[in-house]
Parts: sequence; structure tokens; C-alpha cells
Amino acid sequence: MNDLIRRHGDVIAPVIAFDTTLQIVRAEGLWLYDRNGNRWADFACGTAVTNLGHNHPAVVDAARAQLDKVMHSGCVFRYDALVEEAERLARITPDGIEKFGFANSGAEAVEAAVKLAKYTTGRQGVVAFRGAFHGRTMGSVTYTTSSAKYRDGYHPVLGSVWVVPFPHPYRWGMSEEQAVEHALMELEMLFRHEVTPKNIAAMLVEPVQGEGGYYPAPAPFLTALREICDRHGIALVFDEIQTGFGRTAEWFAADHFDVTPDIVALGKGIANGLPLSAYGASADRIDAWPVGAHGTTFGGNPVACAAAAAVIDVMGDLLPHARELSRRAFARFDELAASHPTVGDVRGLGLMIGVELVADRDTRVPDPEAFRHVQAYTLERGLVIIPCGPDGNVIRFIPPLVTTDEELDWAIGLIDEALSDYER
Repeated sequence: MNDLIRRHGDVIAPVIAFDTTLQIVRAEGLWLYDRNGNRWADFACGTAVTNLGHNHPAVVDAARAQLDKVMHSGCVFRYDALVEEAERLARITPDGIEKFGFANSGAEAVEAAVKLAKYTTGRQGVVAFRGAFHGRTMGSVTYTTSSAKYRDGYHPVLGSVWVVPFPHPYRWGMSEEQAVEHALMELEMLFRHEVTPKNIAAMLVEPVQGEGGYYPAPAPFLTALREICDRHGIALVFDEIQTGFGRTAEWFAADHFDVTPDIVALGKGIANGLPLSAYGASADRIDAWPVGAHGTTFGGNPVACAAAAAVIDVMGDLLPHARELSRRAFARFDELAASHPTVGDVRGLGLMIGVELVADRDTRVPDPEAFRHVQAYTLERGLVIIPCGPDGNVIRFIPPLVTTDEELDWAIGLIDEALSDYER
């Protein structure tokens, strides 16, 4: 047995799942390197985190400079890096998001966002959407329904949480319009039969479902949620943990829609690999949350905040390239869909692309074995990809924004080869 694997088994909790068996000693840009000098292109981006590629020089320099100043505060004293990152966030987040708090992980940001909604509305109920992934803490796993396995062994979950359908047109065999109509009808039935809106503090929604299968929310669906929330005094909370910081080729997925959330949860790509997350809302809402109603020890760490500020400074120049990459990627995947019967659907926004693999196009039966074949084939040839969707049959295609046209074509070409090999 490999020594690192043996040592890993001796001391690391086996509950943590790894997508590959790679053993990496160095990473730079797209590339991961093992001790023998072999390399792989990381089109998993550390699970949608390293949007600028690994160890981006500007981010590394900012973190190193902050290390020479101060590494930790623990909410005992104030420091520049925290304020400078919040000021940058205020410039790029959706209109009306004016003040921020910080945490360490996406789940913590979601927890804080929901707590803020509960406190400021005086209500306790939460509406979440089937297929969502919001984290794995005991609170956030209650809102997570991308797969039932995430709740196994943890019941009962939190009360006063209602789960309603998110539009999945392909999986339901419906047009987008029909899927939106069905999802909104189910929400109406919830309010008629199970809980009245006056009990609901927040509607928590991913503008693009991530772990659940890379389903973008249809624009009319988000518009309807905004109107319902406004009518009933409910806070509309966008979970932009995975969709933020250039992943959809805009700053945030919200930028693709004419809908503004009341509260946002941010994470993953925010610091390009250092642990940081954030939540934001209007000044009025956040100022109504009194001192001590929430807190953190490591959230807003100075080094992570310095890195996050550098991410924003660099990323603005990359967004036009990301938009061009997105157009190129969708065109290539549409070609794959036309030539491979295993490709059932291609969907997403920007560089957050889901390619659903099926055993039969007519019945849309998921084919997780097809994904496993494609993953193994591409990994052997130097490309890392990971799945999503409750059946593990959706290619989660999330290249770094620094990917070149040639690198993108090479990666999609490998997937094309892998599908041909599987379909023989």
C-alpha cells in the first residue's frame, strides 16, 4: 500500500470522501503535480473554489504581505484587511447589499444568513427548494436536499423548514414554462395547506443549483419568488456560495437576472482557496441585528481577507475572457450532445456547466456508470472532473477562469473521446 494512503487511513476520518486518488505535492494555475512530476488539469477547481487557478501570484503575494502584519484577530481588535474586503464586496454585489459579516465556510454563511432573516423578520419558518445544497451543519443540512444521503443518521432535522420543488425541466420532461408553473403551484399549495406566509422568515434559493445537478433557475421563477416575498414580507436569500466570483462569467449569478435578493451568502471562490465566507444585506437590515446576536472566532481572518481583496482586484479583468470561454464551451458541448446519445442535457450559466449523462434519451434514465467511465478515462489522460446530481451522472464542468481556448478545447476533446469509448 502507498505510504501516504496508509498514513491517511491511520489518522484521517474516513467520513470525508475524496473524488480521486491523486496525491498532490504542488499546484499552479490549472495544474496539479504529484511527486513524480505527473500533472493534471484541475477542472474541478477544488470543488469550485480556485476560480483564478491554484496559487495565483497576486493572491499569494497579498496573503504573504498580510502574514507579515497580523494573522488573527478573533474579534478582539480591528484591522484594515477586513474593511478593505467588505468595501470591495459592496462594489460588486447586487444593488442593496451594503454591509457584510464574515465566516469560514459556505455552510456558516448560510447559517448566518438564515439567522439574520429570522431575527429581522421576527419569524421562524424557512422555505427551501428540492435539489439544493446549502451545507452539512445541522442547520444547513436541513435545507440541503440534493441527496437524501446527507441527512442519513441525523434525524430529526430542524423544524419549521418546508421544502418545495425547484424547476427541473429536463428531469421532469417538461418545458421550462411548464416546470416553473408546476413549482409555483406547489409553493402556493404549501401556503394553502401547510404553513401561512406570515410564519416564513426566508426563502433560501440557489440561483443555479450546484450539487443538485447544475440547474439554473428560470428567470420567471426568480421573478415570481421576488414578488411573493415582497407581498408577504419574506426575506429572499440567495445562496451564491458556488455561483459567485466569476463562476457564471459574471460576478454573481444574480447579475444574470433582474432580481435582487435581500440577503446573500458567499463563499468558495471568495478567497481562491483560503477559508473564508461572507453574508451581506442592506445596511438597515444588518444594523437591526444587535451586537452579540451572532459571532465568530476565525471568520474574516486577516490573511484570508487580504487574499479575497486580491481576488476581486484580479477577477474584474478576467470576466470578459470567461464570457468568451463560456460561449465556446457551450458550443462544443452542444456538438457533443448532437453526436453522443449518452448526453441527455447541457445546461448552466457561464463556466458552471452541467452535462447530464443518460442511459436512454427518451426515458432520461440517469447513467452514473457513464460518468465514472468518463472520469476515469480523462483522469488517466491528465484531466480532473467531478460529478453532481443526486445520481452522480452529471459532469460538473467548472474550469478556472484563466483557462485558455486551447486548454478548454483539449479538455472537452478528452470528454468527447471518453464518451465515444463508453458508447462502443
